[in-house]
Amino acid sequence: MPNVTPASPLRDWLAEPTAGQVLRGLLASQGQSEEALAPALGLPLEQLVKMSGGKFPPELVDVLVTAAETGQIPDGLPTAAPAPSPTGAAVPAPEPDLGVEIGAPEPWTEQVTPGRFGGRSVVVTGAASGIGKAVASRIVREGGRVIAVDISADGLAALAADLGDELVPVTADITAPASADAVLAAAGGRVDALANVAGVMDDDAAVHEVDDTTWERVMRINVDGPMRLMRAVVPGMLAAGGGRIVNVVSEAALRGSAAGAAYTTSKHALVGLTMSSAYQYAGTGVQINAVAPGAVATGIPMPAAAPYGSSRTAKMRVAIPRLAMADELAASITFLLSRDAVNINGAILPSDGGWSAA
Repeated sequence: MPNVTPASPLRDWLAEPTAGQVLRGLLASQGQSEEALAPALGLPLEQLVKMSGGKFPPELVDVLVTAAETGQIPDGLPTAAPAPSPTGAAVPAPEPDLGVEIGAPEPWTEQVTPGRFGGRSVVVTGAASGIGKAVASRIVREGGRVIAVDISADGLAALAADLGDELVPVTADITAPASADAVLAAAGGRVDALANVAGVMDDDAAVHEVDDTTWERVMRINVDGPMRLMRAVVPGMLAAGGGRIVNVVSEAALRGSAAGAAYTTSKHALVGLTMSSAYQYAGTGVQINAVAPGAVATGIPMPAAAPYGSSRTAKMRVAIPRLAMADELAASITFLLSRDAVNINGAILPSDGGWSAA
């Protein structure tokens, strides 16, 4: 039997002699190298397949398992071996020499805190999938009531079936001016916390490539929508003597090399909205912070890459330490939404595995 399974991390599959050749060949056929997968090396192979958007079809898992079991590469598959050294031997990836033996990172396990959101109503946008879904799920499991907002009615219906009556689905386009009123109505007028998670990527276009349609769509969803919801919920929070707002920004809010011009500008703008609002309401009990994720395994749709901009940003993404899971981001976000975030206001919390420290 092979020493790898579908649950094994990608790094183990690349190290497997036969399956590794298949994986490298598939990447090469798409114009990529294994360096492009550096942030995903700790992900299980089956998770990578799920989030790949079809680039790694489900059938690939069976093919790789067969290759590892038999030591044979099925006919018709592209292959690529590791780069040879001058003596002809494959060169393994170097390990850092820190003077200590380095083991595998300790797996993280979500620790649910019963009652942490007891009696509280929390609005979560983008709740039908990815980070928003993970945030909504954790809040309900910790005793809260979630007004779950998303444009996908089917996704919200599935989430409501999983989480029960404490989840109130609101199918809405957050860019529509009337959507904020619909959210407040669903909440019964009371909102204790707001998580602005919904967002959309751009195509990595540099400013000379960006078109008006992309620019306007990214700004409407990533900036206008969060602003309208904040504007709607803050008066009630002020009247109640407190509330929490968390805006999900991005690594692209901290640097210029993580995305295209439209997305980067939108996330910088959302940081400005966060910090301005935190100052304006300081001392009122309303606390407004942001979380800046790095690379997250959410399967968010990625538009076709703009040629110039993507060639520039791709060079920097090899520095991403790892891909995080949506549940890990939910842990950061729900902390700032909770009462435990006392005395934290105007903070931009990188939840990126150390990418922003590079």
